[in-house]
Amino acid sequence: MKLKTTLVAAALALAFGAASAATLRVANQGDAMSMDPHSLNESLQLSVTGNIYEPLVARDSKLALTPGLATAWRQTSPTVWRFDLRRNVTFHDGTPFAADDVVFSFKRAAGEGSDMKGYTSSIKEVRKVDDHTVEIETASPFPILPDVISLVYILSKKWCEDNNAALPVDRRKGIENAASFRANGTGPFRLRERQPSQRTVLQRNPGYWGKIEGNVTEVVFTPIGNDATRVAALLSGEIDVMEPVPLQDVARLQASPNLKVMQGPELRTIFLGMDQRRDELLFSSVKGKNPFKDRRVRQAFYQAIDIETIKSRVMRGAATPTALMVAPGIKGFVAEQNKRLPYDPEAAKKLLAEAGYPSGFEVGMNCPNDRYVNDGEICQAVAANLARIGVKVNLMAESKTTYFPKILRRDTSFYLLGWTPGTYDSHNPLSSLMATPNDKGQGQFNLGWYSNPRLDELTQQIQSETDQAKRNAMIAEAFKIHADDVGHIPLHQQALAWAMKRNVDLVQLPDNFMPYRYVTVK
Repeated sequence: MKLKTTLVAAALALAFGAASAATLRVANQGDAMSMDPHSLNESLQLSVTGNIYEPLVARDSKLALTPGLATAWRQTSPTVWRFDLRRNVTFHDGTPFAADDVVFSFKRAAGEGSDMKGYTSSIKEVRKVDDHTVEIETASPFPILPDVISLVYILSKKWCEDNNAALPVDRRKGIENAASFRANGTGPFRLRERQPSQRTVLQRNPGYWGKIEGNVTEVVFTPIGNDATRVAALLSGEIDVMEPVPLQDVARLQASPNLKVMQGPELRTIFLGMDQRRDELLFSSVKGKNPFKDRRVRQAFYQAIDIETIKSRVMRGAATPTALMVAPGIKGFVAEQNKRLPYDPEAAKKLLAEAGYPSGFEVGMNCPNDRYVNDGEICQAVAANLARIGVKVNLMAESKTTYFPKILRRDTSFYLLGWTPGTYDSHNPLSSLMATPNDKGQGQFNLGWYSNPRLDELTQQIQSETDQAKRNAMIAEAFKIHADDVGHIPLHQQALAWAMKRNVDLVQLPDNFMPYRYVTVK
């Protein structure tokens, strides 16, 4: 194995020039939980695996659609899209890429255990026309299909079947298979080493079909959960890039002559969700009924949260409070609706009393402490705010490795989550976060089971509408319904902050993905 690795490294050095070949050492507060690209719809995991696997329709360095494993696509009828597949592409094990892999991958992404069903729920059938052509038929007209499938990565049918990985890794049930720890994509980097929660090593794919703009030939990805340790690793030169930068360390790193900090807006919205389905909450002092089924309780929670203090003290100004579940920059964002209910603890207490809880109640809250910027601290602040109106929050903060499987099973009463629409379109959060869950993938991340029939109807109409003015009006109506219902409690959009050595050039995308193909180490 050592000899093989040495030979591959030598080949890479010859192919790209020994002077230009570079190793990039990246640290993040968390790890990609699996190498299976269908197992978790989470930005970090999709970012890491997106260097190994590819979709039919990809995104370029400005997030515009660009040919990936499909060279062209077109509608042959209102509900049928035809994709011409890229020829002479091979998976990392040398197996040729063909239509059978596409049909298999879409079936896998829509199947049992997949966390990507929300991207396939509108698809009626994926069929092979010939080895280099596939058709995707949707249940109704779906003009944004190319946008929607840009995160559906293609796997090798043969490799998955040979390695007993035909079904995705099911994070909810803790089921693992070969795709958890190994990978075989068509992308610009190969997986060379995988040690979960310790390190993941990628190596440039010398047979890659496309252009790699950077000079990185090896990537060493290391999760470092402790903020101070992560910063110290960058300052000492042990790593080249880190994200996120702890907010309290931004100025310190900016002042270093050997480092630079990249900051920018992120499309992710941080929000709170509440179980609105069960007749009795799993984690609450209230027995025999569910207080979150009462809109007045949900509004009381909303108005008890001092969002400006969270922005200034917890987020150190690096957040934009929001009333919507989408950020500016997402298609369909309605600026005039982006006005939060006022922070008003007295009004919140009155609402609780009207709902029958004059003394408040206890409720458990699930929160990650290593996924979003200052996520644990945000939940602590929310708990303190709610205590002022008589609500005792029993905070259960934990690593995302145990947090995500738990809340994805809906074993939660009250939770914090972040969401970046993978399509950069408002239909995505409407369909995934706000529409009533069904067995086809709609509402897959509507973990509290908020439900409004009119919003469901509008979500389906928005999916098919081609008139942009009508579509925007429908989106605005749907957002108003959700806001009036207090279906969730939106908090803010967090800001991106990455730090790196001055000799590292990379592209910072507002979806927080890091494509290594664009990185240059000078």
